[in-house]
Amino acid sequence: MTTDTSTPPGLRESKKQETRQAISDHATRLFVEQGFEATTISEIAAAARVAKKTVTNYFARKEDLALDHQDAFAASLARVVSGRAPGESAPAALRRAFAAAVEARDPVAGFAPEPFARMIADSPTLTAALRVLHDRREAELARALADATGAAPDDITVLTTATLLGGVHRVLFQRIQDHILAGRSADETARLVAADAARAFDLVEPALA
Repeated sequence: MTTDTSTPPGLRESKKQETRQAISDHATRLFVEQGFEATTISEIAAAARVAKKTVTNYFARKEDLALDHQDAFAASLARVVSGRAPGESAPAALRRAFAAAVEARDPVAGFAPEPFARMIADSPTLTAALRVLHDRREAELARALADATGAAPDDITVLTTATLLGGVHRVLFQRIQDHILAGRSADETARLVAADAARAFDLVEPALA
């Protein structure tokens, strides 16, 4: 196999990213129009005008085409805990970060157009994949808490804390999705979820103080 040296590395990488984004965009459109299960990789390749092999080279699994913020989602809580201010507790940092995500209507927090939220809700495959992502996010949070406290990764306090805080975010994510599926606007959803988040964090913070 020869290496193409006619195109500068930066341009090659840019073209790869453009191709990846084009495949993802066409896949999402088809998933929304036809349903996730009903859409084939061949149809996505044809819509993006690439070979089927190209699609699978960029996306190992079909669900990766729909859930393209997976790594950011899984790392989101751990990143907040690892980067919190000196003296700030993990619950306080996560509370602050969630409030900022709601203010920004962040898709990683659950904000998405109604057709996209409906696509996930209607697909058993994507619903299961989302549960796995929540589990991954909770596991990464547990590792970040263990690193921050010097505890063992299987320390009961670390695991319980991660489960409680991960559970709060899991519930709030679903709350956002439910509001969107009910036809509420992003602004109304943000207002309602901000109040829900305040109550949820008020419940767990005393136990974790």
